[in-house]
Amino acid sequence: MPLFFKKRKSAKPKPTKDDFWKDHASVPRGTGIELPSGPRRARFDTPEDWDPNSEYGEEILEEAQAPPRLPRPKEPRVFVVANQKGGVGKTTTAVNVAMGLALGGLNVLLIDNDPQGNATTALGIDHPSGTPGTYEVLVEGDAIIQHAQVSPHSPNLHVLPAVLDLAAAEMELAIQQGREARLKHAIEDYIDLSGVDYILIDCPPSLGMLTLNALVAATEILVPIQTEYYALEGVTALLNTIERVKGNLNDRLKLTNILLTMYDKRTNLSRDVAAEVRSHFPEETLSIEIPRSVRIAEAPSFGQTVLTYQPRSDGAAAYVRAAEEIADQVETKELS
Repeated sequence: MPLFFKKRKSAKPKPTKDDFWKDHASVPRGTGIELPSGPRRARFDTPEDWDPNSEYGEEILEEAQAPPRLPRPKEPRVFVVANQKGGVGKTTTAVNVAMGLALGGLNVLLIDNDPQGNATTALGIDHPSGTPGTYEVLVEGDAIIQHAQVSPHSPNLHVLPAVLDLAAAEMELAIQQGREARLKHAIEDYIDLSGVDYILIDCPPSLGMLTLNALVAATEILVPIQTEYYALEGVTALLNTIERVKGNLNDRLKLTNILLTMYDKRTNLSRDVAAEVRSHFPEETLSIEIPRSVRIAEAPSFGQTVLTYQPRSDGAAAYVRAAEEIADQVETKELS
């Protein structure tokens, strides 16, 4: 007995002269469009503000909405993007803020200090196993300028890539002298050799040797906080670590910026958590919230940040404003 039954075909009526459109040979092929690489639905989503009757092309609109040139700091600012809690948008924040600063005319270096290498991927840098980068700087003492690569999306943005080999650095650094300050010395040398304005260090969601090196090397901390009730628990643990680092290894370290991520203005939960964070950190919390956005999540699959993937989306606009607010602090806030 067969497992499946074939569907009985109905008799096909003979076509008439009025049914010419049913003949596939009569359909012109020149009107088709070339399918792009990557997820099909993502690339063909229509932006929220798309106007089919607009006389301007998309490239002209994107250029018109490019961020303005941002003020240059007197001295390079070194940020560590950290939060002990995972899934709060650390890497997403690091790459998009870095791109926002670079598109604003500033010279930016992003150090991928996470063995997963997601920040390297999001900035369009190919990093197969064996690609020299952060591992060589931390373990072998190479100079950052030897291995930093220019992002294909902005000539102002350089990336020190990371590969899975970086996971072994945790153990290898444990037996080396001055292990906590190896990244700090490398950054100091890089600042002397380059005209960098901002250095952002993307960290793994842990407080191991890699994150400790970043905390010792940085002078400022940017903490992404997801707008949910578990968010403040990770911040409390991070603040305790900051105090220990300041007391023993880096007196200049300061929590200067908190960015609310995955914000959904439709829910009371997001609004309540945002209000609570602002009540605890009124000076440090940025005024803009990063919305929960499919555009932001899709961008890394194309090797891009949301600022280059969908520059007119709400998520891109929010990160541009966050980068502008951080850059404007050199004129409005005492950072020393």
